[in-house]
Amino acid sequence: MNTKKLLVILAFAAIYFIWGTTYLANIFGLQDMKPFVLSTLRYTAAAAIMLVWCFIKKLTFPTGRQLKGLVISGLLMLGGGAGFVVIGEQYINSGHTAVVIATEPLLFLLMDKKGWKTNFSNKWMLTGLLLGFAGIFLFSRFTADPHAAAGSTMELIKGTLLVLMSTIFWVSGTLYARKHQAGESSGVADAAVQHLAAAIACFIIAFSLGEWRTFTPSEISLSAWGALAFLVVMGSLVAFIAFSWLMRIKTPAVVSTHTYVNPVVAVIIGCLVAKEQVSPLQIMALVMVLTGVVLTSMKKPAIA
Repeated sequence: MNTKKLLVILAFAAIYFIWGTTYLANIFGLQDMKPFVLSTLRYTAAAAIMLVWCFIKKLTFPTGRQLKGLVISGLLMLGGGAGFVVIGEQYINSGHTAVVIATEPLLFLLMDKKGWKTNFSNKWMLTGLLLGFAGIFLFSRFTADPHAAAGSTMELIKGTLLVLMSTIFWVSGTLYARKHQAGESSGVADAAVQHLAAAIACFIIAFSLGEWRTFTPSEISLSAWGALAFLVVMGSLVAFIAFSWLMRIKTPAVVSTHTYVNPVVAVIIGCLVAKEQVSPLQIMALVMVLTGVVLTSMKKPAIA
């Protein structure tokens, strides 16, 4: 096995399994930090480490023309995509979050206008789309306690919609980044620019919402700091860089197959570590979502 093939395997392993655990890390971070404060700290730390590495290794930085694409994709993918995930996880648990995000490949099909004619003429595509989104609805429905207060049910719906919105942002940013690839610049430098853009945006939003007023470092628990460190190192420095590199050599539809595995990892980790409860009916809904995603892959989507 040559080096490139090994790197591809390791990169897919990173986005398959590491990203499946970051949803739980968000939950621990949110215990003591507001959503946009948590995101600001994560992206700032990751960007700083990447930039230092770029200077030490004298890596190639993107040109002025390339910066626009990186800033926009960073705002969409990290500020909007990952940012809305953190907001949504104030209302739903990590397993539920990952199941909603499993719709990512389905959204690629819906948002890729160039491939509509090819994709929607295929019966497996249509069946997969319907089955996937039906599974999301049922997972949320089976999560709700019929005896719970109306406010709890509304929070569940709110969390589901927020995470679904995050997926739309992420897919938009991914497609934009794919269309405006940064050429000969280093992938680490590209990721640093994207994280820095998202950090600035999240800082401004956190400031406008008054989230920094509640941030007192001395009162943050060790578990929350540990979650932040995990998000920085594993979520950004390892998994996101692996994702960005794979996006340069694979199609978005292929790279997005990490959503087949992420929900399963998230549900298992959530049950083992955070004692999150998953019912047999929710497992059935999860299988529906993943089956829908697999069906849409039975014919290669027309995503360039």
